[in-house]
Amino acid sequence: MKADPGQPEVTAYLHMSEVERRIVTTLTRKLMRLVLAALAITAPLSAMAQGESIGIVIMHGKGGSPTRLVADLARALEGKGYIVANLEMPWSGNRNYDVPVSKAEEEIEAAMAGLRGKGAKKVFVSGHSQGGAFALHMAGKLSVDGVIAIAPGGNVANRVFRENLGESVARARQLVAEGKGNEPARLEDYEGARGTYPVLAIPAAYITWFDAEGAMNMGRAARAANAQVPILWIVPKRERPALLKTNLPMFSTLPANPLTRLYQPDSDHLGAPSASAEEVVRWTREVASAPGPRR
Repeated sequence: MKADPGQPEVTAYLHMSEVERRIVTTLTRKLMRLVLAALAITAPLSAMAQGESIGIVIMHGKGGSPTRLVADLARALEGKGYIVANLEMPWSGNRNYDVPVSKAEEEIEAAMAGLRGKGAKKVFVSGHSQGGAFALHMAGKLSVDGVIAIAPGGNVANRVFRENLGESVARARQLVAEGKGNEPARLEDYEGARGTYPVLAIPAAYITWFDAEGAMNMGRAARAANAQVPILWIVPKRERPALLKTNLPMFSTLPANPLTRLYQPDSDHLGAPSASAEEVVRWTREVASAPGPRR
C-alpha cells in the first residue's frame, strides 16, 4: 500500500534531506528493538498468568464467615482469573469447633483437590487471623505451592489464652473422660478484641483446637513449616499491639526460602485481607513463575 502524501507525517518525511531520513530510520529501528526487548521480558509472566491457572484456598478468621472480611479478597482474586475456594471453617460463627483439627485438614485437602479438578496448575492456601494461623499449620503438612498468612492470630500457646481458657479446656477434657466428648457443651472461646465469650461446642473436637502444643500453636507451626513451601506473612502496620509484638519476630523463625516474604500493608487487623489483595496477586504470580520444584 502506497503512503498517502496528503498525511502531515508523510509530507514532512518527503521534505526531509537524505541525512534527516537516515536519522529517522535509525531512530525508528532502535525504538522497535526496545519495544521487542520489553515484550520479551514481560512475555513469560503474561504467559504464566494466562496459561497456568492459579487456585487459592481462602480461610476466614475466628467467628467469621466467607461473606465477611475475606469476601473482598476473594472477589478481587476471582476478578484476576484465579480459581477460588472461599471456605467456611470449623471456627466460624456457625460451626463453633464442630470437628477436630484432623477433619479441618481434610477439608483443606479436599478444597485443593477441587481447585486442581477445575484446572488450577498452581495452588496456594491462605487465611486471615485464625485462618492465617491454620494456614501456617498446613505449611508443614501440605504439598502446596505457597502459603499466605494474613494477620495470623489465635495462638493458643500464648499466656493470655491459657489464662482465659484454661478452665474451659479442663472442663472439655473432663467431659471427654466421662464419655460425653461428642455431646455439645457450653464452653468458652477467646478473642483479643472481644475477650472471653461462650460457645456451644463438641468437647472432643474443642480440645484439639486449644491444645497448647497442637495445630494452633503458631510458634511450633512456624518452625515446622516445610522449607520448600514459600510463605507470604502479612503483618498490617496498624495491627493490634499484641499481634504486632509477636508476629514480626515469629516471621524470622520460618525456615529459609528465597520466595518467602514479609508484607506490611497500611491497614488494621480487620482490613488486612482487602488491603493485601494486590500483593497476594503479585506474590503468587512470582512464586508460580519461579523455576524448579518447591515442594
